[in-house]
Amino acid sequence: MNKFDPVDQPRHYANSSIQCIDAMAAMVESVEFDLPIDFHDAHCWQTAFKYLWRWHNKNGVEDLRKCRYYLDRLISRIEAREPR
Repeated sequence: MNKFDPVDQPRHYANSSIQCIDAMAAMVESVEFDLPIDFHDAHCWQTAFKYLWRWHNKNGVEDLRKCRYYLDRLISRIEAREPR
């Protein structure tokens, strides 16, 4: 049985062959962006991903709502920069 550490390897992030934080790093490390993205955009993107990753192992629908909050925030920020 694997021992889980609530800081370095929490159950809700370490339930597959890779940890969520490693997937989050891979999301942004070599992507060429067609849209302008700043640090806050990247934060919203990765945070939405985090909640989507763990929803079924931690807080259920609450985490899906949090995912939606960050995704909606990211969409609003991108739409605000798009020419009309």
